[in-house]
Amino acid sequence: MMLKELSSLLKTAVTAGANKALATCCPSQGRLTKAQAYRRFGRYNVDRWLSEGLIELTSVNPSISKKTFDRAKLEAIAASSNRVTYLPVAER
Repeated sequence: MMLKELSSLLKTAVTAGANKALATCCPSQGRLTKAQAYRRFGRYNVDRWLSEGLIELTSVNPSISKKTFDRAKLEAIAASSNRVTYLPVAER
């Protein structure tokens, strides 16, 4: 196994473990408001993911009108290479 592969596997394992520990001790950390998502991932990215239908705002409790994002889904989208429709600068 190459050193890069090992470091990538360790990084993934540490991130997953940390996320699991946070979800266990702080269940409210599983949701992000739109403002928090903008600060964490950037306004442009969040708006693009919304327009492309990759994420959606949902209400956990129907009696509360506050809508939030699922943190795990946002992080998965941010970690993946989800932009297939890149255009060269000349074509924008």
